[in-house]
Amino acid sequence: MTIALPARACGIDFGTSNSTVGWLRPDSDILIPLEDGKVTLPSVIFFNVEERRPVYGRLALHEYLEGYEGRLMRSLKSLLGSKLLKSETSILGSALPFKDLLGLFLGTLKSRAEATAGREFDSVVLGRPVYFVDDDETADREAQDTLVAVAQKLGFKDISFQFEPIAAAFDYERTLNQEELVLIVDIGGGTSDFSLVRLSPERRQLADRQSDILATGGVHIGGTDFDKQLSLQGVMPLFGYGSLMKSQALMPTSHFINLATWHTINTVYSQKAQLALKDMRYDAQDTAGMDRLFKLIEQRAGHWLAIQVENSKIELTHADRLNLNLSHIEKDLSAELTRPLFEESIAQLLARIQASVNQLLASAGVSHEQINTVFYTGGSSGIPALRHSIDQLLPQARKAEGDQFGSIGSGLAIEAFKRYG
Repeated sequence: MTIALPARACGIDFGTSNSTVGWLRPDSDILIPLEDGKVTLPSVIFFNVEERRPVYGRLALHEYLEGYEGRLMRSLKSLLGSKLLKSETSILGSALPFKDLLGLFLGTLKSRAEATAGREFDSVVLGRPVYFVDDDETADREAQDTLVAVAQKLGFKDISFQFEPIAAAFDYERTLNQEELVLIVDIGGGTSDFSLVRLSPERRQLADRQSDILATGGVHIGGTDFDKQLSLQGVMPLFGYGSLMKSQALMPTSHFINLATWHTINTVYSQKAQLALKDMRYDAQDTAGMDRLFKLIEQRAGHWLAIQVENSKIELTHADRLNLNLSHIEKDLSAELTRPLFEESIAQLLARIQASVNQLLASAGVSHEQINTVFYTGGSSGIPALRHSIDQLLPQARKAEGDQFGSIGSGLAIEAFKRYG
């Protein structure tokens, strides 16, 4: 799209794992650099206790991994639609509403984009998943309303939304020289979103594209869910998960699930959780695993472990196996992770994703054979088993790649120009 003047508005892709800001202007890249010349900002806040300040993105992860005392908050987008959003948490000795955490991060996106652009933005198109919450319209609406309230508090006056896969479609459309019926597959950190869209060079200029959007759908499954399953199946057994109590009953799972889930890791450090775990240890057959768990809690290494698991997931998209070094927690401790183990752990999630795609096509009255192209975007779209599960459904369709972390932000910037000039 060629324009004569910079757009008035920006587009913000607030992602579960990474975020971007797009701004359409003449003869320039769409995405705005946000950290050290990079256009992505990891959706992370670290509250540094020693310096009494929050830091963001890669610097936040660096300070946490370097051992600075503080609290790491990640997967902030997962708060939207959750019960946690109406509560608060302790940060640097003070109570902070979770809603204000969202404001801190989104405010940083806004201020960094404005500093680089050399201008203020008071109009924005925000990306949103097709469903913040599956099968709960009230919670889904509350999640969007929360984002509106946060954006208004930050100074945005004109605020609108676009589904993230639709934004990715508009970015892909820039590359086309003929009409295509495209299935957009956007697998992000927190959700899997799908859109069936008719795209063409001629339609690209139209302001109203509603008739070209044949269907949208999705399911609340994303990269953090894949991380969780890999952690539970491949790592948590070393800490007692799946072991037996003296009564021959299975060890309760809630604390392990919290430890394997980004936005609930801190709950395991609470006094109440630790007392419950100590009670469990008395009745556990596998006391060695429980003792490792207490070492992990004592070191507050839950986020460290989650980062190692996430990195292992990424590595298993290319490698067949790896040895995950856990000597940070206990000398000579390691976990042998393989791609078959990972794929088995996420098989049920992939089946739900397949079902969501089938439901989408059925709702549009479109046969599988009519799809010209499958366009993949989102940071988790490169997982081989995920690709295979979609390709099985649409073997005849051409496969196309987007910028895994940038397509949505670019598409939102295009939409922002169309809506606000």
